[in-house]
Amino acid sequence: MSLSQLLEFIANHWYLFLALVVILGLLIHNLLVGNRGTVDPLGATEMINHREAAIIDVRPAASSARLPVPGAKNIPLPQLRQRLDEIDKSQPVFTICQMGKTSYFAARILSNHGFDARSILGGAFHQVR
Repeated sequence: MSLSQLLEFIANHWYLFLALVVILGLLIHNLLVGNRGTVDPLGATEMINHREAAIIDVRPAASSARLPVPGAKNIPLPQLRQRLDEIDKSQPVFTICQMGKTSYFAARILSNHGFDARSILGGAFHQVR
């Protein structure tokens, strides 16, 4: 295949080429960034047992009361920035929520404030199944 044939194909099927570029960009982004800032439940358990890590449950208080996470301190996400002084910066911090998405944002907030923070993948819902 010559360069002119390739350029002709791209011109005639620009939408396929655009889709290829977007998919490649997303794959490269995922390889570079990946799950940085997250940890699986087994990894979190190991770090909690060996490094005395804290668990912050960022779900609303009612959800946390219905399905408590053993050893976790409940600080709902909207209150997190105002309650940073309740979290010890000298130890790793794991954030957890219902499904794992909100805790990712909480871990980013904590990391931006100097904490060694990671989100537990899967959330509390998956921990009790």
